[in-house]
Amino acid sequence: MSEEKHDSPGEGLNAQVEAAERRLREASEAAAAAEERAIAEIQALEADLERERREKQAAISAAESRLAEIEQQAEAAEKRVEEAQRKASEAEGSSADIETRARERAAAWLREQVEALRREAAGR
Repeated sequence: MSEEKHDSPGEGLNAQVEAAERRLREASEAAAAAEERAIAEIQALEADLERERREKQAAISAAESRLAEIEQQAEAAEKRVEEAQRKASEAEGSSADIETRARERAAAWLREQVEALRREAAGR
């Protein structure tokens, strides 16, 4: 009977060791799976970050391009305004010249009329 008692505690110890090994193996497998999930999540986050960086850069490039277009349009508009102002000034000058010539002609006509009246009066 002492042998039976002696085998029984040994078998119990072996069973405990095997159970501990099994738990260790399961814990190791769970840790490895958790590590793989963590690596996959980190890689996904890095990919998302890189995609967002590229989208941000593309948006910045598009905005810079649009800004350059707007600046060119503003410069063209400024030139058109300057040209319109120049033409308006020329037109004012032309208009003033026309008015001056018209006044001069009217004054000359009036002088002629006055002179004609003087001659007529002198002839009487």
